[in-house]
Amino acid sequence: MTRFVVQRLGHGLLVLLLVSVATFGIMQAAPGGPSLLADPKLSIAERAAIESRLGLDQPPVVQYGRWLARAVRGDLGTSFLYQTPTLATIGARVPGTLRLAGAALLLAVAAGVPLGIAGAARPGGLIDRAGTGLSIALMSVPVFWLGIVGILLFAVWLHVLPAGGSASDSGSPGAADALRHLVLPATVLAASLLAELLRYARSSTRAALGQPFVQVLRARGVAPGAVVWRHAARNALITVTSVIGLQLPRLVGGAAITETVFSWPGMGRLGVEAALARDYPLVMGVTMVVAAAVVAASLLVDVAQMFLDPRVRAA
Repeated sequence: MTRFVVQRLGHGLLVLLLVSVATFGIMQAAPGGPSLLADPKLSIAERAAIESRLGLDQPPVVQYGRWLARAVRGDLGTSFLYQTPTLATIGARVPGTLRLAGAALLLAVAAGVPLGIAGAARPGGLIDRAGTGLSIALMSVPVFWLGIVGILLFAVWLHVLPAGGSASDSGSPGAADALRHLVLPATVLAASLLAELLRYARSSTRAALGQPFVQVLRARGVAPGAVVWRHAARNALITVTSVIGLQLPRLVGGAAITETVFSWPGMGRLGVEAALARDYPLVMGVTMVVAAAVVAASLLVDVAQMFLDPRVRAA
């Protein structure tokens, strides 16, 4: 167990190194430069002084070497856009993203997994047909379109939910106000994950119901509900757990569209702002945080499977 974790951590560090090299190379290959150098009022001497102060006048290899040396010490540089330490800038947005991603994950699991299992218990039934149709619709609809429709319906026409932000500007926001602001973006972010979990839960449960141990349980007179929800569903959760673990980074770092549509102060929106401003340190920082989340989620999934599936532990 310990050897396995150490090996995976070593692989994860290698992945992070490759991601940093690729991201830095892409930024260097992109035309233009940081937005702060695009000010037409700057003279040539002023531009040269800024480039020298930021180290942008050095060869790319030297720039990357300096960044890597600082990153190893936990220093990701200073944001060009906000003029604050990159880690502090990202850290200020992480709670918002975690709150949004956590709510979306909870909603997707609470709705998608039971619907998938219930549909697998009675294939072709009403729940199965409704769940299949829902999953196809949610996977087909673009996230930005679903967000805009949600704003028009619940904020503009019905006036029951706010159109964006994480809290009201007036007064002291409480738990109820925060929840009202969270409902729409969390639902939109959960849509595609819910569809995937529903389909995986259905297919995995159907596969488990076809196993010999299920026939033995039925022959012993175990109640049909217990066969499905206690035994078959437990085996299906192994696959569902893998899907959840692999989708966690997407919820954390891939929520840029949802956060932008709803003006949610999260890390995804911060990444978009950094890319538009050509804020090199902030782009690198956000990318590395998301990559670290991918590595951590992959490791957690592997460890969880070892506990859920005895065959994995034996291997």
